[in-house]
Amino acid sequence: MTPQDIEALFTRSDGSYGFARWGRPIAPIVFGVRDETLSIVKGALEAVVALAGHKMAETDPELGSNLMVFFFRDWKELPEVPDLDKLIPELGPLVDRLKAAGANQYRLFRFDDSGAIKAAFVFLCMDRDMAKLPAETLALQQVAQTMLLWSDRAFRTSSPLAVTEGGATILKPEIAGVIRAAYDPVMPVAAADPSHALRLSARIGL
Repeated sequence: MTPQDIEALFTRSDGSYGFARWGRPIAPIVFGVRDETLSIVKGALEAVVALAGHKMAETDPELGSNLMVFFFRDWKELPEVPDLDKLIPELGPLVDRLKAAGANQYRLFRFDDSGAIKAAFVFLCMDRDMAKLPAETLALQQVAQTMLLWSDRAFRTSSPLAVTEGGATILKPEIAGVIRAAYDPVMPVAAADPSHALRLSARIGL
């Protein structure tokens, strides 16, 4: 990928550049799925975390679980989740906006004082289109989009995934390269200057 390609992945619709990675081990919890799907989601997370050279944990000392993934069939179910509105005070208006937009997924991030990701909430409304996706594909897709703070338009027209000749679903090599480079210890946990994309490009080259 060229530096311009990488810059586009983190340049938002308003033209601003914004990058962040997780600054602490990821302690996930998944709601609304059967055990077999739960193992698929956690397996995808473990694989991408290993790729990044990052860490997972059973619990987060501050939050308990810092990555919460919700599967549901209708947006109206979200406000009914006990205490979720305490974690996300803007939950009601957010759900109204997502329903009005016909959205079937949304990711919400929280950041620490350094700008690193400290928590993420992933909402997946299993509508007809979403339900067509194999569990492995859906899990890997969501994990890839939660490992970094990507642009709101990064994967609007193309998926971060690819299918091998043997039929396996994998991260696109270029996206895997960006994730790996982003978690290099010499790289910052957050950045707001487009020159960061040049540094990412250099790390991928190494």
